[in-house]
Amino acid sequence: MKHIIKLILATVLLVSCGGGEKAKSVEDLIASGNLEQLNTKKSELSEHQKQVESQIKAIEEKIKELNPQLKVPLVTTFKAKEEKFEHFVELQGNVNTKQNIIIYPEYSGVLTKVYVKEGQKVSAGQALAKIDDGGLGQQLAQMQIQADLAKTTFDRQKRLWDQKIGSEIQYLQAKSNYEAQQKAINQMQQQIGKTVVRAPFAGTVDDVITEQGTVVGPGQSQLFRLVNLNSMYIETDVPESYLTNVTEGKTVEVNFPVLNKNLTATVRQAGNFINPANRTFKVEVAIPNSDKTIKPNLTAKLKINDYTNEKAILIPQSIISENAEGEQYVYIATSKNNSIAIAKRVIIKTGKTEGDFIEVLHGLENGAELIDEGARSVKDGQEVKILEIE
Repeated sequence: MKHIIKLILATVLLVSCGGGEKAKSVEDLIASGNLEQLNTKKSELSEHQKQVESQIKAIEEKIKELNPQLKVPLVTTFKAKEEKFEHFVELQGNVNTKQNIIIYPEYSGVLTKVYVKEGQKVSAGQALAKIDDGGLGQQLAQMQIQADLAKTTFDRQKRLWDQKIGSEIQYLQAKSNYEAQQKAINQMQQQIGKTVVRAPFAGTVDDVITEQGTVVGPGQSQLFRLVNLNSMYIETDVPESYLTNVTEGKTVEVNFPVLNKNLTATVRQAGNFINPANRTFKVEVAIPNSDKTIKPNLTAKLKINDYTNEKAILIPQSIISENAEGEQYVYIATSKNNSIAIAKRVIIKTGKTEGDFIEVLHGLENGAELIDEGARSVKDGQEVKILEIE
């Protein structure tokens, strides 16, 4: 075909220019500056050009008629099908635990005993350290002696009163004295109890901050850091645009880059307060940590499910084109006869994307055969040949 076209162009060039002699006459016309002759020559050459283009077109049509395969684009297709589509918003968060605290003493004095060491597991209520009570124990012993005497007096006075012996005022005074002694003992026991530092919850002693023999004071001296790695969660900030979609119970895919670890969790709590500084709300994701590899403040990448469609049609973004009006369209194969079909342009409306695929909201039906490879080279109503891919 290329040789035929070249031959026609060469012939026309010779006819229109008449060889070197005709070319010279054109130069003479240009040099003469005769406007009428130049317009006449231009009209002649334009007419020759139209004749050549018409002849080339006729030859191309004849070639296509003799060899139909040349005019049929080769394409591949696939069938649209409904499937479950889950869209995820990608965020970053930090691991936290609500049981990660610094323990302070409740009593002033010398830290006489430290019963634990770093890395040791402790149970709730276990004694971690002892502070010198400054003689409170001796005071308690004396108060106990007085309480015992008060009790004996009360018991005797009560027996007499039950026998209608003695005055009521004596009975009431003995009772009041005994109860006051008991309350004083209870108060002293509470004070002495504060000299023993206990674990508020079960966990691991992450750090022994103050050494034995140091003078400590309530609210000032840090004694231990206690951490429980069982109740771990991830906290992240979510843009307010996802407020109605990222809710409690949503699925979350969690990745810890440092640990090269992935797991699936759910949103435990979605905040109700939007931070005016960055227009986000807090979300908590509870995570299992049976092997204790996840630590507080570890960075995590989150993919939170914000949209699910049980019957979505997904297509590759690469086959979508856009017209001058901004409408998106694809081509489907219709009137299929064996491997030959007609390409039909279909306007679609798309939704959310996931990787290289996009959700089609309107315009395609389940089972429609879409043109994949070759989609950008076909035209509406054009005949195409569908290649079978093994």
